Amino acid sequence: MGIINVTPDSFSDGGLYFNKEKAVDRGLELAEEGANIIDIGGESTRPGSDFISTEEELMRTVPVISALRKKTDVLISVDTTKSEVAEAALDEGADIINDISSFRFDPKMLSLAAQKDIPVILMHMKGTPKNMQLNPFYEDLLAEIRGFLEERIATAQAYGIKKEKIIIDPGIGFGKSLKDNLTLIKSLKFLEPIDRPILIGISRKSFIGKILSLPPQERTEGTIASAVLSIINGAHILRVHDVEAVKRAVLVTEAIIDESMHPFSFSDNEEKKSSYVC
Repeated sequence: MGIINVTPDSFSDGGLYFNKEKAVDRGLELAEEGANIIDIGGESTRPGSDFISTEEELMRTVPVISALRKKTDVLISVDTTKSEVAEAALDEGADIINDISSFRFDPKMLSLAAQKDIPVILMHMKGTPKNMQLNPFYEDLLAEIRGFLEERIATAQAYGIKKEKIIIDPGIGFGKSLKDNLTLIKSLKFLEPIDRPILIGISRKSFIGKILSLPPQERTEGTIASAVLSIINGAHILRVHDVEAVKRAVLVTEAIIDESMHPFSFSDNEEKKSSYVC
């Protein structure tokens, strides 16, 4: 999954693709690099960020999704917590809803996703982007995250969202300490009992920066290391900025560990890709 932040203030690439034409060009570039999904978001969720208005988010994202849909068949996900934005994006050709709040911030998302019968990504986050990194604490990190995701899946199913349409995300960096993030990557198999594909977003994140003492743009190697270990430990989808470099590393990793270990894995096999997300 390749990332496009149509924002002026995202932690890694804020402002780079705030222009519609640049965002569309970047989407085509990500597709060329081998992205199976392009994730488009118009609201920064970096630690300390504030919410923006629905109108502003619509203005940022929908024109990019509409233009990109006309130029590529690659799957498009809309990264939003707002049902109005999600519905407009789906109407313009988006395929997936990626909601960091797991449909808690806008309950209308549940009925929308059920009605549209499209894949959804449910993520764990402690707090909100504004306060999530203010000393996050867990009595039992793995149990709390798994319980949260199980509850959100049950809620989604109660609204008519099919379980086979659900992807889960433990939320690296969203209300997590450095140690929490490392534990999640190392212990990712704790989510296997939920029996849903696992998405993990490790790209250029602050835990890598803290380990290497490097700014976001210089965290590619740390991202690759995190991506490889995530795949080994059970991840099925990687949300990244550097698609080409990470995909090359993942292809070698999967060849070594045997791709059959990852039945939900997105590869160049179109049948496997479409059987899950479409």
